[in-house]
Amino acid sequence: MRIGELSDRTGTPPRLLRYYEQQGLITPERAANGYRDYDEHLVDRVVQIRGLLDAGLPTRIIKQILPCLDKPRVIHFPDATPDLIATLEKERDRMSDRIRCLTRNRDAIAEYLEAVRATALDPVSA
Repeated sequence: MRIGELSDRTGTPPRLLRYYEQQGLITPERAANGYRDYDEHLVDRVVQIRGLLDAGLPTRIIKQILPCLDKPRVIHFPDATPDLIATLEKERDRMSDRIRCLTRNRDAIAEYLEAVRATALDPVSA
């Protein structure tokens, strides 16, 4: 598929897809005319990259862990240094904190909506 289709299917601007390519996060094939040809599996890969970026992981770490995420039950990471492991643990903990915060906020919004809807439907309070 061409870059425009990958962009449409993932909601990722073409410029960002080219950046992912420069960073070594995705690797399209090249057609005879020089155009990028993106394989179907890159749709999921781009969505995965975006999720990791949204979680706050830098591209240098994403590049290192992407091979491990293809087949989670078969993880072989020969160049995992103590520094990388510590960085990943810190990122995991930061993500867990963010998830707790987001969950709290989601629950608060849900309670607010429930109260607003109950008030809106209650003819006595209207």
